Amino acid sequence: MDSASAPHRIPPEMPQYGEENHIFELMQNMLEQLLIHQPEDPIPFMIQHLHKDNDNVPRIVILGPPASGKTTIAMWLCKHLNSSLLTLENLVLNEFSLTATKAKRLYLQRKTIPSALLVQLIQERLAEEDCVKRGWILDGIPETREQALRIQTLGITPRHVIVLSAPDTVLIERNLGKRIDPQTGEIYHTTFDWPPESEIQNRLMVPEDISELETAQKLLEYHRNIVRVIPSYPKILKVISADQPCVDVFYQALTYVQSNHRTNAPFTPRVLLLGPVGSGKSLQAALLAQKYRLVNVCCGQLLKEAVADRTTFGELIQPFFEKEMAVPDSLLMKVLSQRLDQQDCIQKGWVLHGVPRDLDQAHLLNSLGYNPNRVFFLNVPFDSIMERLTLRRIDPVTGERYHLMYKPPPTMEIQARLLQNPKDAEEQVKLKMDLFYRNSADLEQLYGSAITLNGDQDPYTVFEYIESGIINPLPKKIP
Repeated sequence: MDSASAPHRIPPEMPQYGEENHIFELMQNMLEQLLIHQPEDPIPFMIQHLHKDNDNVPRIVILGPPASGKTTIAMWLCKHLNSSLLTLENLVLNEFSLTATKAKRLYLQRKTIPSALLVQLIQERLAEEDCVKRGWILDGIPETREQALRIQTLGITPRHVIVLSAPDTVLIERNLGKRIDPQTGEIYHTTFDWPPESEIQNRLMVPEDISELETAQKLLEYHRNIVRVIPSYPKILKVISADQPCVDVFYQALTYVQSNHRTNAPFTPRVLLLGPVGSGKSLQAALLAQKYRLVNVCCGQLLKEAVADRTTFGELIQPFFEKEMAVPDSLLMKVLSQRLDQQDCIQKGWVLHGVPRDLDQAHLLNSLGYNPNRVFFLNVPFDSIMERLTLRRIDPVTGERYHLMYKPPPTMEIQARLLQNPKDAEEQVKLKMDLFYRNSADLEQLYGSAITLNGDQDPYTVFEYIESGIINPLPKKIP
């Protein structure tokens, strides 16, 4: 808990996460599905739908500087919303996977956990049943833009993001008064929340790293990072002043997370992103999925998941993976159809990438009825692609990813042990690019209304152009 100014009494009970609105939306959604599927026996159909429905569970990120009270607010929201709280500490110490073991070792040594490892840990935790069914609240993560982009790329999309804000002088004063109970871990404050029991008073200790200088350094680091994190969550972020009673902060936060976001798009988007390997399709798809609540459909990921889950299709795909051969179009389209036919894709829309790779796949896609209504070509020069991909490296010890130009390793020791993924070798990248450009002219001709964008610029600039192409009407062709 990072706020000592907050009393430990839980605010009065309030309705659970927009309970009335949730029931209304659930009924409306169920009626829509009944009309679409028209099942012979609607009762089992509705029961099955209720069992798998989790569209409206909380998915919340709470950010804020040290001593802003974000953990207190997160804990109170978890109680009221019956959701799972995810903090760095409980992610590392309470999980038992191989990923958690690596992170725990670094955490106990007071070392920084690499972003790749942390995000993998979050992904594993969010896949657990309690998070899927009851929702989750992520406390203090992401801390950096890199973490935010990694989280988005994996398709982890919060519905609400809260950023707490207060003057640095207030936060430093709060931190100086913090005291901790070593037996219970409870946080108290010499001014705002002093325990009445003398027994507790006598055993309270001053936490580490709360001096004025240390707090000021943490605040400086926070301000440096938060300005780069905030643009990752347009339209779903709310800033709340933490320089007020904690109960008031809580009620403002609760009111906000009970609100529903509706898509800004004037139609059901079916977006197709095309471009060579390394052009940024995955990141743009993640950004679109987050802002417009589209379903992020990556063809390559679907195939991997089918194999990992040992589905019927996965067993057919496995031999092709083992021999490093292309999966036949007929099998690929069956896997893709299975995903695009699910209700979330029909209702919310989708953003597709990784397919079609050629004209035959494009015709197959159209023949099955999956016609995109927005198509974007991400155009990136050959030299830029080579620079992006062939200079990527991974640290086999920590799992951290580096780029020899954009994100070089901090020490010579780390640089000496870095490895290159064989897929990033110059010959492999050239082969994939040649294959794409060999087919790109046919695809451009087929998708005559496609929008071509310069993908060799800041990803958020590219996203703005894509967004403009989605929400604006398609340009009329000039005779």
